[in-house]
Amino acid sequence: ARTSDELVETQRLRYRIFASEMGAQIVDGGSGLDRDRYDPHCRHLYVRDRSTRSIVACTRILTDDRAAFAGGFYSGSEFDLGLLEHLPGRSMEIGRTCVHPDYRSGAVIALLWSGLADMIVREGFDYLFGCASIGLEDGGANAHAILSALRSEYLSPPWHRVRTRNPLPPADAAPTQPARMPPLLKAYVSLGARACGEPYFDPAFNCADVFMLLNVPDLSPRYARRFLGRENTAGAALA
Repeated sequence: ARTSDELVETQRLRYRIFASEMGAQIVDGGSGLDRDRYDPHCRHLYVRDRSTRSIVACTRILTDDRAAFAGGFYSGSEFDLGLLEHLPGRSMEIGRTCVHPDYRSGAVIALLWSGLADMIVREGFDYLFGCASIGLEDGGANAHAILSALRSEYLSPPWHRVRTRNPLPPADAAPTQPARMPPLLKAYVSLGARACGEPYFDPAFNCADVFMLLNVPDLSPRYARRFLGRENTAGAALA
């Protein structure tokens, strides 16, 4: 996003998804926008449908050199991020990632990741991290089932762990169907990211946030070819 109007469009989409669709308790003052103190310090990447001219997906990026001006990373409000002090090289945080419900086939989120990959390569980032949310609409049963799978298959090594500031309470009920990872979390693990410990319980958004860390050299070979290869031209469709 290069203009204030483009930024407002992303904030309006975020409000629609997080507040109107997911029921998050966002204080917007009647603006219909999801905005906070981090936004002015972030870069906002979005996908626009060329036929309708509407923004249909977005994420925001807070880089290591801008985090201090924002008072730290957003994830730092949910986790003790002491591990970041020991990561060599450059790092970026992504957050507030969302996709319009009419565009959740997988192609749009892939396009958004392609834009992120362009930035990673162009500016030399070594780590990407952020919170992937799991909804708690069913009382937490699906979330706990997903977390069990993350612990057994996608957990980071002990030296890449964070400490949650608000642990997730036990589920209110047993799962009634197989666990399904949300698209963003599924994208993280497909890329080769690891869950860095127990989740943060976010009552305002009624979700469990899992801190995910991707060491760029550990990027899955399949996705490295797709997103970091020279054939990647998808970024041309991103603003």
